[in-house]
Amino acid sequence: MEIMSSQGGDAYRAVFTVRFAERVYVLHAFQKKSKRGIATPRREIEIVKARLRLAGQEHARWLAASKEP
Repeated sequence: MEIMSSQGGDAYRAVFTVRFAERVYVLHAFQKKSKRGIATPRREIEIVKARLRLAGQEHARWLAASKEP
């Protein structure tokens, strides 16, 4: 999911996932500076993808720890 906000002519985006029902992970938030359209820059997309992988690993560790007696 992505939240977009404008303030003072600047655009901001926060990308997060609710893919893991028990927790919400904020993956990335940034100011959109591109003047060439509405597309999110590839660098920002790659950051989100990498952090999503890390969030999946963290979530798996959290689930395992929460199931321990």
